[in-house]
Amino acid sequence: MRILHTSDWHLGQYFYGKSRAAEHQAFMNWLLEQIKQHQVDLLIVAGDIFDTTTPPSYARALYNQFIVDLQQTECQLLILGGNHDSVATLGESQGLLAYLNTHVIPGGFDSPEQHVLSFDKDGEPMALVCALPFLRPRELVTSQAGDSSESKQQKLSSAIADYYQQSFEHAQKLNAELAAPVPIIATGHLTTVGVTSSESVRDIYIGTLDAFNANLFPAADYIALGHIHRRQKVAKTEHIRYSGSPIPLSFDELSAQSESSSGKSVLLVSFEQDKLTEVTALDVPLFQPMAVLKGKLADIEASIDKLAHSAAEHDKAQNIWLSIEVEQQDLLSDLQNRIAQLIADKPLEVLQLKRARKPRSQTMSDTHNETLSEINVEDVFERRLALEVFETEDELTSRERLRVKFKELVEQVQQETAAPKQDAQEPLQPESQAQSQVEAKA
Repeated sequence: MRILHTSDWHLGQYFYGKSRAAEHQAFMNWLLEQIKQHQVDLLIVAGDIFDTTTPPSYARALYNQFIVDLQQTECQLLILGGNHDSVATLGESQGLLAYLNTHVIPGGFDSPEQHVLSFDKDGEPMALVCALPFLRPRELVTSQAGDSSESKQQKLSSAIADYYQQSFEHAQKLNAELAAPVPIIATGHLTTVGVTSSESVRDIYIGTLDAFNANLFPAADYIALGHIHRRQKVAKTEHIRYSGSPIPLSFDELSAQSESSSGKSVLLVSFEQDKLTEVTALDVPLFQPMAVLKGKLADIEASIDKLAHSAAEHDKAQNIWLSIEVEQQDLLSDLQNRIAQLIADKPLEVLQLKRARKPRSQTMSDTHNETLSEINVEDVFERRLALEVFETEDELTSRERLRVKFKELVEQVQQETAAPKQDAQEPLQPESQAQSQVEAKA
């Protein structure tokens, strides 16, 4: 038996205002070919089929058409609800899709035993699946007044572990009744301890639980997980895995990409009778060129020229989406204009432009020997402003407005302190006194 494990499709996602519809369509076409080529028996999508609880109509159309196209194969489909998915949206077509070899589990059922599904091949059982989706706290525990944060975590973690165990024990019972044992597969959409996430992954799992201890999973033959967008093994095991998302959902997921691969994959999981024999990553092609450029402005200019030359050599029709991070040496008020000039007439499009932040600790160490007598209030203000990131036109306009307001404040304080006070024994010079008051207000 062979299964394909994937997750986190996020149909309907807009990436810095850009639709991913073309990428998702290309991925689905590629996935159908892999299913035919490798004679896959079961496709598992472990949560977050959609990007939002109210997906746009084109995302629903992609979802429905894929299920229709899958009927050209003998592969069955299991879809689990994720934290981005709406239980109601997935559940509305659950009964109808059951007639198309598709099992949809939108959310938690009344009992863990209901999540155990039997999948057949040629009329014979081939696998039992503990089909567990994203579990919401209201489905598992009841909050009580006076519970500490640690107590809530322990209670929720224990409830999840019990839910998995009860489902697994029911699967074991059914397996014992079969003429020959079949593999027991479990699924889940959650964060486990020790995984590497990315910018596009929401930090909160459920309620107050940060991460679920992988040691609490039952002894299933394979555990197909979703929610983390990077492919990885869990707790150094071969049988507990995140497949990762099939397309990069943030620029920081591009570390492993190349000219022909997105650095993303789906997992082909093979069994002999009831034993796991092999897990193979099938690399997903790069459907939308993307790149991250970091460094000084001169380095970025060289990288832009290299990318444009490479695109011309390969005759790529698509613009390359860029994230550019400029090392901040001095304040470049016209950074956006400079970058726009660099990419003019090139098949490149900047979706993210930012300055590299200097760590606060480094900023403090650079100036720890300075005293207020050596710098003026404008210097203090500009150094504080440099710690912030201003990228969009609105943010840049806001920064200039802050500078104008600060200048007005300095002038106001200077005017108020220009006249000497009668009761002052040794009045400060106006400039020094103005500086002191501005610093105090800051």
